[in-house]
Amino acid sequence: MTGHSTRPRIITFIKVVALSLVFTLLILFLVATTRTFTLDVNAGLQLAQWEKTTYISADISTEQREVLLENFKEAIRIPTVSFSESHQNTSALEDFNRLLKRVFPTIFSSSLVKHEVVENYSHLFTVSGTDPELVPYMLLAHIDVVPANETDGWEVPPFSAKELNGFIYGRGTIDNKQSVMGILQALEYLLERGYVPQRGFYIGLGHDEEVQGYAGAVNIVKLLKNRGVKLHFLVDEGLAVLDGIISGLDGPAALIGVSEKGHATVKLSVSMKPGHSSMPPKQTSIGILAAAITRLEEYPMPRLFGSGPERSTFEHLAHKFGLPLRFIMSNLWLFSPLISRVMEKKPDMNAFVRTTTAVTMFNSGVKPNVLPAHAEAIVNLRIHSAQTLQEVLELIESTISDDRVKLELMNGFDPLPISSYDEQSFGFQVIKKTVLDIFPVVTVAPGICVGNTDSRHYTPLTKEIYRFAPTWFKPGDTQRFHGINERISRKNYEELVLFYFRLFQNSDIKKLPPSHTSQHDL
Repeated sequence: MTGHSTRPRIITFIKVVALSLVFTLLILFLVATTRTFTLDVNAGLQLAQWEKTTYISADISTEQREVLLENFKEAIRIPTVSFSESHQNTSALEDFNRLLKRVFPTIFSSSLVKHEVVENYSHLFTVSGTDPELVPYMLLAHIDVVPANETDGWEVPPFSAKELNGFIYGRGTIDNKQSVMGILQALEYLLERGYVPQRGFYIGLGHDEEVQGYAGAVNIVKLLKNRGVKLHFLVDEGLAVLDGIISGLDGPAALIGVSEKGHATVKLSVSMKPGHSSMPPKQTSIGILAAAITRLEEYPMPRLFGSGPERSTFEHLAHKFGLPLRFIMSNLWLFSPLISRVMEKKPDMNAFVRTTTAVTMFNSGVKPNVLPAHAEAIVNLRIHSAQTLQEVLELIESTISDDRVKLELMNGFDPLPISSYDEQSFGFQVIKKTVLDIFPVVTVAPGICVGNTDSRHYTPLTKEIYRFAPTWFKPGDTQRFHGINERISRKNYEELVLFYFRLFQNSDIKKLPPSHTSQHDL
């Protein structure tokens, strides 16, 4: 009797659970569908009601255009290479100093501009504003470049600045002399036209960014900090305009970096007694270390996609995807695990999913018949915004799980703070406004830099740090960054000059216009 009486209850319970599950799934589907078609096309961003501004004309003659391009080419031809913190091409840096003074005479002679050389090769420009109550801002760029060898496969010599099919080739064309020259060229033109800014600003040009910026950027910050300078916002290199790079996205996207991944360089080492190769132990120092590295590669850091700024990137771009991608991108709160599994299959997308692990150096052995006493490897990690440096070190130790392998942190730091990017974010909105002034067809979204920039040293001066230069990247171009055949189109360099020309003027507003995010007005 008991069995017969409990069976209906069990069946009823199963039905209730099933109905609850169906109801829950239905609710989730309705919420996701509603979000897909109502998520603001630029959630958290506004440009409507921006006051009309009378801009200084940016028209340049054909002759001026050729001069600005030649100035840029001259900058590329100077091999300002940073090989290491202790080895830089200082004679080239001196040549570059002379170039700046020669091609930008108005900047160096203007009563509005104070110029200082920092640590012999970096530059700080202070531009006075007419309204002392407006908090100043700052633009950054760096003069130095990474090494480049013609034998690596360059189509033209890497410091020749030769043109091919409308592109200027050379080391530094996209990292980062296009910003160095573009910023100063824009300011030169504005000063020639009688521009007097309302909001003061600074321009910082570092000479050792490629080797951590400890001489240039760090000392510029010390100088400004000692003067009690506080910045409203700061713009440095970082992200760019991506055209055809994000699969499924309709049109180009300008990503403004609101943070950077953290960084760690770790040395792994194993030490054993040396001996003759004819009597080897079960494992040599090389074998032990190789096994440890294999474990790090086989068991990568956990997926964290959706836990950092990358979630906002895709949500802001969601309306530019077709279905079903739009449905998925609009609801990362539901689909992050699925998306992360797809993204991790591609190295460039995997960088947004987790803390990445790259074994970059391995050293051991002195002779074919000698057991090595010591083996060491260098591992470089880029830390996701949802993790800390300490957490990553602990994960490395637990993954290797071998006391014979010693771990030493050579250098590292936590992910950078996330700058604001909402309707009240002055810096972000000014950059966005300028992007759309110059490139009306792009979609603007916040993003995260997977590499590091000089801007990380400036956190004592401002919380609002943005990493963006209006360089266009099409399929294949991201591999040119620190790679071979680095290049920029003539047109794009001219656009950079116009971008900074407009950015200076847009930054002069006292405050942002009222928030207005309705789709009708965007």
